[in-house]
Amino acid sequence: MSGFRNPDQQAIAEQLNRTRRIAVVGLSPKEGRPSHGVGAALKRLGFELTAVRPGSHEVMGVPAVPSLRDLNGPVDMAVVFRRPEHVAEVVDDAIAAGVPALWLQDGVIDRDAARRAVDAGLFVVMDRCIYRDGVPLMQADAN
Repeated sequence: MSGFRNPDQQAIAEQLNRTRRIAVVGLSPKEGRPSHGVGAALKRLGFELTAVRPGSHEVMGVPAVPSLRDLNGPVDMAVVFRRPEHVAEVVDDAIAAGVPALWLQDGVIDRDAARRAVDAGLFVVMDRCIYRDGVPLMQADAN
């Protein structure tokens, strides 16, 4: 497969400014986990979250579903906190569920799966933190 390259900063800002509902794949109930901290920050910023966590009905006060295929309505983006070996399955689920955008957090790298998602029409950002890298872009684009 061909290589993968993240979208430019303007495209990322535009995508994030269209985003209201986020599925957080791998959202942890443990406060020390990166997914918990980023999820809490996104919630404080006003995003509507759904946790994607098998075996849970609720995480951090938000509803949880076992996979992206089980979402109770559309989301604008899935933010992924899973190990790289799970990304291909997450991409399959995102495509099947009609999720329009994927944000693969720091260290969540699978170039072939990311390329497959792009080829299926998804907007994809990989190996970046939505809170550290994305939120400032949203704020800059709003000014």
